[in-house]
Order: sequence, then structure tokens, then C-alpha cells
Amino acid sequence: MLYQVESMFDDMEKKMRRLKKQKYEENMENFMAANEAYFLEMEAYLDKGDPEKAAKEIAEVFVEAVKSRYEVKGKIKGTVQADLNFFMIYYVFPAILKRNHEYAKLLADTLCETWGSSFKNSKIGYTDYETLYKAFREKIFGIF
Repeated sequence: MLYQVESMFDDMEKKMRRLKKQKYEENMENFMAANEAYFLEMEAYLDKGDPEKAAKEIAEVFVEAVKSRYEVKGKIKGTVQADLNFFMIYYVFPAILKRNHEYAKLLADTLCETWGSSFKNSKIGYTDYETLYKAFREKIFGIF
């Protein structure tokens, strides 16, 4: 399940650099298109039977894939973890919710909880794409 899902993070640095409103919209469209197969696979798995159990399994597989890619000697460097957290908040969670699947919120909640308990200093929240997009002026909160 979700073979090489960690590839969602391939262009993480590029997508987070100089994050402006117009660029974010373009990046999100590209992210969703490039990873559609993973989102379809997650949705199909959620639809098979017990969605709560499926969401938990998806979250565990997802987190383990990211860990295996970024851990060095059992740890993820603090700056890398911060980047991963931001990427989850700006891209992964909004993309899941933007697809409007029946169990999107359940999946996002479960993934957020699993993420927070699996990585140090990673108790993060999430929001949908529209709310995040509206928060941009020219740059997100004037920071990036």
C-alpha cells in the first residue's frame, strides 16, 4: 500500500521557497496532479470497509515511509523536521481535504494525530486549502 508515498516530498524545498499566493496556487495544482494516484489509493482503501481502521493504517504507512526516507541514525534533523511539518500543513493536509472525499476529514485527523505522536516536536494542526490561500497577501503572513 502507498508504495513510495514519500516521493510526495521530492520537491519539498522548491515548493516551500518564496511561497507567494500565485505560486502556492500553482504549486498546489502540480502537487495534487503529481500525487493523484496516492490520493486515489487512499480513498479506495477508505471505501473498502472500516474507514477508521483504514485511516489508521494509511497514516501509519505514510509516517513510516517518511521516517525511512529522512531518518539518519534513528533521528530526523530538527530543521528537516520543521520543513516536513510545514510541508504537511501547506500541501499534504490541504490536498487531502481539497479532494472532498467522504472520509477526507477522518484521514486528515488520523494522519495529523499519528504524525504528532511519531515525530519529535511535531504536534501540528491543519487547515483546508481555501483558508490557507486566503491567509496569503502577497506572501504568507508576510514571512516567506
